[in-house]
Amino acid sequence: MAYWLLKSEPNDYSYDDLERDGETYWDGVKNNAALKRMREVAEGDSAFVYHTGNERAVVGVARITSGPYPDPEAGDPKLVVFDLEPDRRLDRPVTLKEIKADSAFEGFDLVRVPRLSVMEVPPKLWKRILKLAS
Repeated sequence: MAYWLLKSEPNDYSYDDLERDGETYWDGVKNNAALKRMREVAEGDSAFVYHTGNERAVVGVARITSGPYPDPEAGDPKLVVFDLEPDRRLDRPVTLKEIKADSAFEGFDLVRVPRLSVMEVPPKLWKRILKLAS
């Protein structure tokens, strides 16, 4: 099982929306580096949902329920999506400011490549974010 972080503008699609919908497919990614990571996602993986914009915080956990497949609305087989469902909301959001202040995250893509919208989270950092959220 792998761990991921998925960035979303909460005004476009928030963790609240995911909870309300019960499931969705993750789409809208066109950046080649992010698409490469999306092609590595597998059913059973877990993902943090990170709100961008004014929030800039990890807010919830989702379960990935499918492998990647071509975006049904894009008409371009290079653009992929995958299905996910909500798992749980974090007890409290973990802000980007907190993550940047913690030396454990030095070199983490969220800090190092801030515009990347899909990134792998090493297990050690996954556990650290969960600890910060409790």
